[in-house]
Amino acid sequence: MEKIDKLDKQILEIISANARIPFKDVAAECGVSRAAIHQRVQRLIDMKVIIGSGYHVNPGSLGYNTCTFVGIKLERGSMYKRVSEALKEIPEIVECHFTTGPYTMLIKLYARDNAHLMELLNDKIQEITGVISTETLISLNQSIRKEVPIGTQRKEEIPTLDL
Repeated sequence: MEKIDKLDKQILEIISANARIPFKDVAAECGVSRAAIHQRVQRLIDMKVIIGSGYHVNPGSLGYNTCTFVGIKLERGSMYKRVSEALKEIPEIVECHFTTGPYTMLIKLYARDNAHLMELLNDKIQEITGVISTETLISLNQSIRKEVPIGTQRKEEIPTLDL
């Protein structure tokens, strides 16, 4: 497996802060050519260090005013894959995690309001075969949204690439 170096980390910090920044600006800030940035970014995509890019849509601007986390308990943990496939069919669910602790799964969803949330819980999520209970936590405010730290890992965690 290829490794990432100091330049890769610098590129990641820049494009994580602004995915729309032109490569020429990234190149200028890093002191390398635009072609070098393009090649590095493509390599980071191929290595699956960069796993996506795009715009973040404000759910509230589309009428989804209630952000909710739902802990789901299943009859058996082995039902996770089948239940997660059923959850994928519910458009309001934006994340799903197989977890340890009191829940088998933890999902994040957006609802228009509390009535819509109740409909999602009672008529969709709790109707999935294998779901035995749910616990709902409504987010009142998102205080932090960021990527994992890029430049602060210890050297042993991300070895450098020898060029």
